[in-house]
Amino acid sequence: MDLVALLPLVIILGAFMYFASRRQKKAMQATIDLHNSLQVGDRVHTTSGLQGEIKAITDDNVELEIAPGVVTTWMKLAVRDRIQADDDFDDDADELNEPESTATEITDSPDQNRLS
Repeated sequence: MDLVALLPLVIILGAFMYFASRRQKKAMQATIDLHNSLQVGDRVHTTSGLQGEIKAITDDNVELEIAPGVVTTWMKLAVRDRIQADDDFDDDADELNEPESTATEITDSPDQNRLS
């Protein structure tokens, strides 16, 4: 095979690797920026899907309140994203309209079982 024929393939492969690397660097920088901007009181998702409110922050860790009075310690790297105020459905729990039970009481009386 001629080297001139391979040149376009090498150029295409190089361009693909360049843009893939660039996209990965942007994603990594966005994650670093998120971790540097975290503040006490922010609601966040972890990489495992847990939601919590930040109660304390150190250089490497965050303490998340995952339920009233339950605070757990996580690595900052486990924080995936910040929950925006309009995405937080926990505060709107009282507005949910759950259907009321439509069950009726069944009575077993001997009069109902009698054949006429």
